[in-house]
Formats: sequence, C-alpha cells, structure tokens
Amino acid sequence: MSISKQDFDDDFIWGVSASAYQIEGAYNLDGKGFSIWDDFSNRTRKIKNKDNGNVACDFYHNYKNDIQLLKHLAIENFRMSISWPRVLPEGTGIINKKGLDFYDRVVDECLENNITPWVTLYHWDLPLALEKKGGWTNREIINWFLNYTELCVNKLGDRVNNWMVLNEPMVFTGAGYFLGVHAPGKRGLANFLPAVHHAAICQAQGVKLIKDLQANAHVGSTISCSHITPLRSIEKDVKASVMVDALLNRLFVEPLIGRGYPFKDLPFLNRIEKFMLPNDEKLLKAPIDFLGIQNYTREVVKYSPFVPILKSKIVKADEREVHRTTMNWEVSPFSIYKMIKKFSAYPEIKKIIVTENGAAFDDIVEGNSVNDTSRVKYLERYLHSVHEAKQNGLKVDGYFLWTFLDNFEWAEGYSPRFGIVHNDFKTQQRIVKESGKWYRDFLITP
Repeated sequence: MSISKQDFDDDFIWGVSASAYQIEGAYNLDGKGFSIWDDFSNRTRKIKNKDNGNVACDFYHNYKNDIQLLKHLAIENFRMSISWPRVLPEGTGIINKKGLDFYDRVVDECLENNITPWVTLYHWDLPLALEKKGGWTNREIINWFLNYTELCVNKLGDRVNNWMVLNEPMVFTGAGYFLGVHAPGKRGLANFLPAVHHAAICQAQGVKLIKDLQANAHVGSTISCSHITPLRSIEKDVKASVMVDALLNRLFVEPLIGRGYPFKDLPFLNRIEKFMLPNDEKLLKAPIDFLGIQNYTREVVKYSPFVPILKSKIVKADEREVHRTTMNWEVSPFSIYKMIKKFSAYPEIKKIIVTENGAAFDDIVEGNSVNDTSRVKYLERYLHSVHEAKQNGLKVDGYFLWTFLDNFEWAEGYSPRFGIVHNDFKTQQRIVKESGKWYRDFLITP
C-alpha cells in the first residue's frame, strides 16, 4: 500500500537533514579554525580511502544553488548545523565575522525560498584548539559551549526558531572518546566518562540558555537510537540487551528529562560520580520542547564474557543473513516504530521528531540519472512505520530524511551514499536521484 503526505496531519513537519563538516568544505578559508575532524581526517589513517572533509560538497560556495535545489524538491524544512570553529576559530574568544556572516546568508537564503532552517549547534566538529585543552573531557567545555551557543542565538535567533543542542552525544563520546574510531581518537573509560558527563550538562544547559535568550524558541536535542533485541531468550542475552539499550538509547535522554543516569542497568556508570559536583544532578535536567530521534536499524545483542565492562556483543547484520544496507545495517522498519513508542512512554517527553532516517546503497549513475529503487523502498517502509506510530497516538510530529546530498560519512569517508541527490565529488555536479524525485512527489501529491 502506497503512502503520501496526506496520510499525516497537516502540521506534520517534513524536511531533510545535513551537517556542516559533512557538506561545507572550505575547511581553511575565510578565517575558519581547524576542527577535530579536520585534524583527524587529515592526520590519521582511520578514514576509509584516506578521505577527508576538506572540500566535501563545497556547500560553502554552492549554498545558493543547493537551497534552490531544496526548493525544487519541495522541501520546506532544512536541518543544518553551525561549524563551531568557523565562527570561533579558537573555540572561544575572537569571533570570525566572515564565518558568522556565512550562516547569516544561508539562513536568509532559506527564508527567501520559504524553507525553514532548523539549526543544530554541535554536530561533532569541535574546535581543535579546545581539544588541545582536553575537549569534552575538560569541565571548562561547559562554559566554552554556552558562550558559543549565546553567540549563535544572538546572531540568528531573530530568524531561527528551531534549535537542536547536540547531535547524537552517545556517538561522539563513544566513538570519539572510548573507541577512538572517530575524532579526536581517544580511548578508554577515563576519557569517555567525563566526556559523557560534560556533554550531558551542555545538552541541558544549552536548552535552558536558548530559552532564556529567545522567548519563542522551539528547542530540543537529538539522539541516535536503535531497537535492541536479545539474540536468544536466555537470561544472559536478555540482560546484555538491557545494558546495551541503557547505554545506546537512554544514557543521554533520562538525565535530560530529570531521571538521572541509568545507574541500575549500567553499573560501571557509577564511576562517573568521580566527575560530578554537588549541584550537577540539577544541571543535567532541562525542559525540552521535543526530542529528536535518529533511527536507521535495530541491533541484536548476545552475552559475551570476553567483552570488557558490558559483557555484551552486537551480532552484525551480515552474520544474521538479513536484508541490509551498504553500512551493514539491517533494514528494519519496525525499529523506528519501536523507538517512537519507547520514548513516547516517557511523560516528560511531549513531542518526538525523527531528525534522521535514511539508507546507503550502492547507487549506479547511468547518464544523468540514479535509479535507487532500494532507497525508495526503504523510505516507503520506514514511513509506513512512522505513520502507524502516529495513527496509534504516539508522539511523533515530524520526519527529516538523512540526507540531502551524498556527503562525507565520517570514518567511512565518501564510500556510503545516503543522499537523495547524487554528488560527484570531483566536479560537484548534483543529480537528483529517483529517491529525491519520489520524496518530492510524496511531499506535493494531493
């Protein structure tokens, strides 16, 4: 059964998402400082094919044409992010006017084309100068981040109403400060735990500050989430799945809504108290207007005595022989329904917006077209699940597709293509894929 925009409420929010480092390029132009990803992708060998985001989609120079393309695709809401080192090259102190002016122009261009900007303040590109001072492991980052937040809101708040504080804090702390596979490449609990705590405080205090600065602000934060199921119904696998769920899905949500850290299901987390000051439990809580959830797949978990701390292991999709994307993520539309249902059950959460959902497949360019039928089928199936959640009275009020353009996908470089618009990274030629045409028709068909 086909699905259309008309199956949803008239005020349901539709859009696409992108982020600064993944599309902007211009990494060293017009006074921009280096970010941890500029450093990590150029210095280490941990990025696939030795790729980097130095040029990416060159949105910095192509933003006008790209916003016209958004308009052509009937997209009325554009989730973008601000590059912290573009506006504050050292992370704090001297302001880079050219950087701020760029975001001024982008916001104005969106509004002139009847596209509403949704701004994420932190989408992983921490100024390298701050990382040299400890980055997210240094408690001073709370002040650094709030000063940065104030600068952005004071500059853009007269035109931007919709704000997201952090993007997927579990990912940037876990992959960047525990596993070392993302920037800045740090490892171990000694880095992870303070990074988690300081990010959680920044998340809440960022919400509060934006609301103090802007009376009409609509403020939330975004989390990555996956439906977690045990491989077997045995007690050890069930217990392992509960721990992984607490870590991946609940760690940053429950403190934000006033429930504190999930210590009961994550005993190792008790060590975070070493980094907590007496008033910190209050600092972790803030009244969000919405929770942004970012779901792509589900994860199947089994007990593993050889894995330190969690004693749990995720069973990869190819090991389970299920339908999967090029990221080796299972195609599981039920997962997005389960995550909407999970967070709808929290009375403190009034509204949920899907701020990312999409898929990478092996796209083939033929002439001037990309017939990505696998992506179209993926989006249709996931939107059916979102619609079912809405029909069942769950708190979902918006959907942002990931992503607008094929872009730099962090440790995977340019290999995975998530965009509904194909990008040739050598020529910067854009080709609207069949999925882009499908999404446009979805949004405009009565």
